[in-house]
Amino acid sequence: MPSQISIGGLGSGLDTNAIISALLRVERIPIEQLEARKSSEQKKIDLIGTFRGLVDGLRNKANGLGTLNGLLSYKVTASEQGIANFSASGAAVAGTHTLEVQSLATTDRWAFNGVSDPTTDLGTVDGQTVSFTYDGQNYSVALDAADSSLNEVASAINTAADDKVRASVVNTGTTAAPSWQLVLTAEDTGADFRISNLTSTVAGLTINGAGPNGQGVAQSVNNLTVGTNAVAVIDGLTVQRTTNDFSDVIAGVSISLLDAQPGTSVQFTVESDKSAVKGKIKEFVDAYNEVVKFISKQNKYDEETGAGGPLFGDNALNTIQRTLRTQLFGQSAAQVAADTSGYGSLRLLGVEQQADGTLKINDTKMNEKMDADLDAFADFFVDRDGFDNNGAAIGTDRYYFDTTADTGFGDDLARAIDAVVRSYGNTSGQFTKGLFDGRVDSLKANIKTYDSRIEQRETRLEKMEAQLVARFASLESLMARLQSQSAYLNR
Repeated sequence: MPSQISIGGLGSGLDTNAIISALLRVERIPIEQLEARKSSEQKKIDLIGTFRGLVDGLRNKANGLGTLNGLLSYKVTASEQGIANFSASGAAVAGTHTLEVQSLATTDRWAFNGVSDPTTDLGTVDGQTVSFTYDGQNYSVALDAADSSLNEVASAINTAADDKVRASVVNTGTTAAPSWQLVLTAEDTGADFRISNLTSTVAGLTINGAGPNGQGVAQSVNNLTVGTNAVAVIDGLTVQRTTNDFSDVIAGVSISLLDAQPGTSVQFTVESDKSAVKGKIKEFVDAYNEVVKFISKQNKYDEETGAGGPLFGDNALNTIQRTLRTQLFGQSAAQVAADTSGYGSLRLLGVEQQADGTLKINDTKMNEKMDADLDAFADFFVDRDGFDNNGAAIGTDRYYFDTTADTGFGDDLARAIDAVVRSYGNTSGQFTKGLFDGRVDSLKANIKTYDSRIEQRETRLEKMEAQLVARFASLESLMARLQSQSAYLNR
């Protein structure tokens, strides 16, 4: 730290403060060089973080292309609107189907007999109860006589049932002749979610809790709506569900019923959405190009301006570049010769490399390939069987690559990236840092070393400044004595 002492050169006539500052500036040059190196290392850490984000983005896009749901897209067209909502995932299969709606799922709802005032206590003694069964669980709500108004009963039921059965108070009469009723509504639709065994021992709160059971027990007038299943005939097969969702009937196709008119029917067609598939591949291409552009910018070199970026020649850039080139363009001659179908590489599928290393999509070629054989097109990207060539399940070995008939490019690329960038441990307790973690740790270690050296030099500089101030102070004191003696002798 700069000294607060000022000696000013009054005795010698010299600007000693300026001399000391100049000397200290010279001695500070190595510190400034160390600080510049430290700043450079921090910039590298920041850029490694940016690069890591780009590589992670590419890895995620590749991983998405490695599954049918991630790669393929289907669209559904219906012969009539308003009967059901349809959608399809990548697991769907193209085809035409029929749907006939028999009934929609309904909610079980009950109403107690009316009372004239919802704030008047209905119980006569403590411990009277309202009981019911829902979804296999029995509920019994005990009430104190002083807290047994219709409003208080509704609140107690909502607390006990945790909103699985919702209680509300409704005036079904008029203002002049009110009739307040306690209404219980099941949370879920369907026959499996009916409210049963509904009873009340509260003196002023009555209900007929007998619900239809198909065995001669008729629906009570208090059972406003009976919980029933949705029924539909899909491709000639009668199917029931507790909700209006029939998404588990046809693989990859979501069906949600809308129209309750019995016998309402619609025909719907599932077909591949090739433009959406191409859009997903375009997202992958864009992510790849971002990585390539970052590497190119950092590794660019000009004779006049020098290196293009702080990460020029960095091992992290070169390792990722080699990994990507191997996975995208590293097919052997044997692999090329074995590809008799013409679906064995990105280039053959319409993803072409440009002069600057980035990729572009040849729309005409990609459309032709998808139109000719969409399954073969998908097989290049998707690992359908989920096993490597040794029969090991995917994910059990960080270094294997699938060589079965379905190439699995998406998964292979994602695993190749993981193999170099992810930190991992083994069964022996050893831990290996991934590419980015290891590089950042190395840079942080450099910064720590620079901080230590800067601190040492700052301490040395403070001591030097103190010594200079002391010496120049001694000089000023000596010069002052000599000038005083000279003046005395010259009198």
